[in-house]
Amino acid sequence: MNEKKLGLPSVIATSVGLIVATSCLLSLGQGSSAIGETFIISMIIACVLNILFALSVSEINSLMPDLTGGLAQYTLACMGPFITIIVMVGGYLVCNTMISSAECAMFGNTLNNVFPELGLSGSVYCVVLLVILIAVNLRGIDMFAKIQNVVAYGLITSLLIMGILGTIKINPANVVMQPVVLSSNFSDVTGLCGLAFFLFIGCEYAIPIANQVENPRKKLPLGMIISLVLICIMQIFMVIGFKNYTPWADLGESTTPHVLYGTALLGKFGTYWMALVSILAVVSSVNTIISSLAYIAYGMAKIGLLPGFFMKTNKKGAPWIGILIFGGVMLVINAFGLSTSGSLSFLILTGTVFWMAAYIVTHINVLILRKKLPKAPRVFKVPGGPVIPVIGSIGLLWMIWDIASDNATRMSIYSVCLIILAFLAVYAFVWVKKVMKKDLFKAYPVEEVMAMENELYPVYNDPKTGEPRVRPVASVK
Repeated sequence: MNEKKLGLPSVIATSVGLIVATSCLLSLGQGSSAIGETFIISMIIACVLNILFALSVSEINSLMPDLTGGLAQYTLACMGPFITIIVMVGGYLVCNTMISSAECAMFGNTLNNVFPELGLSGSVYCVVLLVILIAVNLRGIDMFAKIQNVVAYGLITSLLIMGILGTIKINPANVVMQPVVLSSNFSDVTGLCGLAFFLFIGCEYAIPIANQVENPRKKLPLGMIISLVLICIMQIFMVIGFKNYTPWADLGESTTPHVLYGTALLGKFGTYWMALVSILAVVSSVNTIISSLAYIAYGMAKIGLLPGFFMKTNKKGAPWIGILIFGGVMLVINAFGLSTSGSLSFLILTGTVFWMAAYIVTHINVLILRKKLPKAPRVFKVPGGPVIPVIGSIGLLWMIWDIASDNATRMSIYSVCLIILAFLAVYAFVWVKKVMKKDLFKAYPVEEVMAMENELYPVYNDPKTGEPRVRPVASVK
């Protein structure tokens, strides 16, 4: 029986799904209000660095295709289990669960502001949405893709149209006169690259569905790059539109800058349109996160880095325990309103540091695999030898250093990151030494990591130790 494969539009939709989120629209407004249209330069730099990452992760995927754990399995074959657990649990599972909870909270606040007459709290909107998305993802990858395609393309089209309408000044009566550029100082531009990086983060969430994609070695890198370029173009138009219709000061103070812009551009119709954009953004991002985190945990469990129950699937093939755990945590956080605190922006930037660290590890993985397997066939290979992975790593390190504009905030972010890193290091040490009984930094052979993807691997081998299972031998009387 031939299984229907996903095409290039689904890859683009999955990549767009996480990247364009409500928090990104907030960050877009904050960056624009800080330095004006020169924020576009920060965005382009961040977009280019994300494209370099997409190229690197595509090369590894071409060498080690169809791995549901994605970056976890790549890193296991390059740096061993200790680094893998820290990067994946910290940089993806914990970080994204919290950030997506924040996405839901911001969505609820937007609807509460747009429809105050309904008298519903923001948490009610969040809980209803999460229940629906959990149910959708339990229906399997095909249902996820159908929802994702409609939502992601509706989202990117809406924002592109709104940006173009603002750029051409479709409503001249409401145009505001203000400076195009608030700062042309290059240090100010580079200082906001960390914020701009968050606008493009997450294209690799297409990796876990690679084995569901037709010709993934070609369509995966192409889809990720197209999604990043589309988003950059859309956001450039939005920044220009902001300049024409929203005073820079008001834009920076607003918690819903896209709604402020829509109202100034098209009145009440624009308000409702941007409310629809908020719905599309949160559905797109949280739908992607719930699905992808569940599949990442599924892949990590296959290689013994997480408990085996994450591998359990339902009749639709969906990793239902992971979906219920990640979706359930988001639901609980939003039900109690814990993600609406003023430290939300700080939390997002802290999570972004771990995300950047995961990207740096990916670039290093490319160099390690080229050293270990120089003659292995690669359908896709990053051009220029080591240049792109090295430049990508340096650029990410530079953005981690510039993660916040003021030194006090930057030091606070570093402090929190070190605390989280310490907890993760303890967990990883205990899990690797006591449960897996493996060397902390000894890389697994690539062929073994690939074999772990086979559904028969855990039948004949212990996923935690990689050792063959001992079979009882009948006694002879």
